[in-house]
Amino acid sequence: MSEARTYTGGCHCGKVRYEVTTALDPVLDCNCSICQKRGALWTYVEPSAFKLLSGKESLTDYQFNTRRIHHLFCSTCGVSSFARGQGADGEEGFAINVRCLDGIDLASLKLTPFDGRSR
Repeated sequence: MSEARTYTGGCHCGKVRYEVTTALDPVLDCNCSICQKRGALWTYVEPSAFKLLSGKESLTDYQFNTRRIHHLFCSTCGVSSFARGQGADGEEGFAINVRCLDGIDLASLKLTPFDGRSR
């Protein structure tokens, strides 16, 4: 398992910025309808590991299916760099789109397939 470190990330236009502490293990490649269309790669963290630095007023919320997850995206550029909601265990957490973290070498990550389409 990798050691946790703090990353910065955000949307394309820069209005939404955050810090997150994570080991990037696992990084899930979900095949559900929304993740597949946006090409998201996810890592999950507890609320204490996430800090929104700017852009709260620029976030737009999209929910579907069970409405347990808030798929947040920048109302200016449309990028969804993170989501928040309840996991299957009922615990609150944040899903971080690893593609939106600064300085990440995606080729160095071990991706874990996740069958969200069947859930």
